[in-house]
Amino acid sequence: MDNAELVILETELAAQTREIERIYERIEERARLRTASGTESLSYQLHNLYSAFKELFEIVARTFENHLAGNAGYHVELLRRMNVAVQGVRPAIVQDELLPFFDSLRSFRHFFRYAYAHEIDRRKVVPVLADARRIRAEYPKMVDRFLASLGKADRAP
Repeated sequence: MDNAELVILETELAAQTREIERIYERIEERARLRTASGTESLSYQLHNLYSAFKELFEIVARTFENHLAGNAGYHVELLRRMNVAVQGVRPAIVQDELLPFFDSLRSFRHFFRYAYAHEIDRRKVVPVLADARRIRAEYPKMVDRFLASLGKADRAP
């Protein structure tokens, strides 16, 4: 990866990270609301959070792998790919310990998209909120490690 490509990738990831942080701010605001509409709004923001991380992962995939097929298992495949280093192409961006938390968000997003006929139970949202908070504490380091690995790979003899 040449310097210009790395700068473009860093810029795109930084922009997406800012969007993720805006969603996290809304999540924390909604988490304080203890009403049914507050739970629905929180659920919507958790849905948006997964979508924002998906976009971050798609930036990585487009940069290194051109595309991913939009098949039925797309979201599971995307997470799996981001958890795997591609020898000679790119390091993994999602570490093993974070994968279950991202998968929890992915699963919740799927539930949320198809829960239109049901009221959302806050008891189902609270564990996903905890997983989202765990990701928040770690994902900036995740992105930094990923970018640092790219830089080190370019400087290797």
